[in-house]
Amino acid sequence: MISAVTGRRREGPAPSGSSRRLRRIDHAVGLAFVAPVIIGVLGLGLVPFGYVIWYAFHDWNPLVGTFTWVGSANFSQLMGDSTVWASLGVTLAFALMLMVLNVTLAMVLALLLVQKLPGTTTFRAFFFSPVVVSTVAWVLIWNFLVASNGGINGVLSMLGIMGPNWLRDPDWALVTLVVIQVFKGVGMNMILFIAALQNVPADVKEAARIDGASPRRVLTSITLPLMTPTVLLVTMITLISAMDVFAPIQILTQGGPGRSTTVISYLLYRTAFVQQDFGYASAIGVLLFCVVLVMAALQWGTRKRWVHDEV
Repeated sequence: MISAVTGRRREGPAPSGSSRRLRRIDHAVGLAFVAPVIIGVLGLGLVPFGYVIWYAFHDWNPLVGTFTWVGSANFSQLMGDSTVWASLGVTLAFALMLMVLNVTLAMVLALLLVQKLPGTTTFRAFFFSPVVVSTVAWVLIWNFLVASNGGINGVLSMLGIMGPNWLRDPDWALVTLVVIQVFKGVGMNMILFIAALQNVPADVKEAARIDGASPRRVLTSITLPLMTPTVLLVTMITLISAMDVFAPIQILTQGGPGRSTTVISYLLYRTAFVQQDFGYASAIGVLLFCVVLVMAALQWGTRKRWVHDEV
């Protein structure tokens, strides 16, 4: 310790044997709690990704039994592969549309459902329920709804509107997948926004109203700025999860029609498990990781410009 009078360091009493033993027990208990997470990250994340990087420098085809070092040949091929870059463009379009629609709808729902009105609990459960539904089950239900003779076109026909073949029209297939995924995950973001809204200090908003601020001004100048840390979290999670979408593509469109829904994760799967070119698929996986890392870094790097309390 440092004395407030003399400014000199004072030696405190040496810890006893029992206190040192309790400290070691506390450290051991803490390590025991975090060990499963550390083991999971290493065993299911870092180690497999290390193997992916290693495989990316090889020509590996299990069908013919080849596993040959090729250096940077896979990455050189990647740079000139128009299919990969087209798939990357589709992936970015899908991820950005999903992020904007999901975050916007979640914010609107949160602002509506945070009000103390009858039935809000029921509506919260209604919008959150798709989150806990199996992705495969959710996608199969929508497969019937968006079929050419499905429920959505049936409702449109009663209104005198001829609906498109949502999953077989190149102009509508990607948008349809975005909508399906938005309704699948918007409930989680809605709950996060509701929690953030409830944590906004009521006295600050009340002071603004007393000073004559309109409800819109309170929302834009107080509520939303105080929610920006949650907005950052939601946008990052939503964008990263959208970049590796696979199940809806595999079940509904298989990358079609044409290549309109061939996202890079589906191209990786097809390269590895259909064409049996695991080395080149690993290079595609490294590219996807780098793109996601750059996008996450951009979001994190710009947070000080718009996130409240960031310095």
